[in-house]
Amino acid sequence: MEYGNIVHGKFVSRPNRFIAMVDVDGELVKCHVKNTGRCKELLVPGAEVLLYEPKTENRKTKYDLVSVYKGERLINMDSQAPNKIAGEYLENVLPGLISLKSEVTHGDSRFDFYAETEAGGMFIEVKGVTLEKENVAMFPDAPTERGVKHINGLIRLLDEGYRAMILFVVQMSDIKYMTPNMETHPKFGETLKKAYNAGVDVRAIDCYVYEGKVFPKDEIPVILE
Repeated sequence: MEYGNIVHGKFVSRPNRFIAMVDVDGELVKCHVKNTGRCKELLVPGAEVLLYEPKTENRKTKYDLVSVYKGERLINMDSQAPNKIAGEYLENVLPGLISLKSEVTHGDSRFDFYAETEAGGMFIEVKGVTLEKENVAMFPDAPTERGVKHINGLIRLLDEGYRAMILFVVQMSDIKYMTPNMETHPKFGETLKKAYNAGVDVRAIDCYVYEGKVFPKDEIPVILE
């Protein structure tokens, strides 16, 4: 995934989950935050952020806030990026892939991808990860009942004869492993472990993140204990 028209700024404040105030060359600019998560450990006053100027008409804000430096590590926090990255990754790793469709509804749930392969159909749910502690990626950064529902939906798909996968896209590089954030939402972690034991494929990848682009890097371990 590539961005154009990247501008540097300093984060000042976040009046609400959709808006950030950013200092750009001494001017206080209102920006759209492309991530509705808390991101409290990332968006701290004075943090260097990267803004993308879409050049589209009828926008209320000139820039989208897409990445932030946490120390020397650049973290992409664009919530639209993980699915695009996952699509590129899945096309290259799923054996016997025939077709890959995005945003597919099944029953009362909508899943990020449906893959038709020589071995049968597979539903795939993608989660973007921006939380990191001591080079360990963690999800979620806030309680997510919606995430629990998605995992339970994947378990039910197994009973219907489909295969199922949850793919964590860690939006940064140099990560040791991915693990559920049991402190923030133990129910999510417990449900994820239940899904793994039931046969859901649980995977994680990290990403190369540069100031103008982000793309898949390596598969990393998922630790569920």
